[in-house]
Amino acid sequence: MTEMANVSNKTKTAPYDVAELLRTPEEMAAYLDAWLGEPPDDATGIVRALGDIVRAKGMSQVARDAGLSREALYLAFSENSNPSFATVLKVARAIRVRLHAEVA
Repeated sequence: MTEMANVSNKTKTAPYDVAELLRTPEEMAAYLDAWLGEPPDDATGIVRALGDIVRAKGMSQVARDAGLSREALYLAFSENSNPSFATVLKVARAIRVRLHAEVA
């Protein structure tokens, strides 16, 4: 019986950053809209989606447009953050998306 060599078939992976794929305002709006359609208790996902869009547009530019410091914006959308609703609204205006409601 022939002994098989211990072969390691490891797949190399690269970090995935959705912000790199969000290129147009339409893509950004569709991405956020998809998160807004998730269960109402998924505020973390919505904040993460906003953070992805902020990074796609450029943290410094969005901070200026929202009237926030770059540091405050970074902290507001860092992992496990919980930004105020006022901050969310400022950022939504800065990235030129509208949050809307509809009957469920």
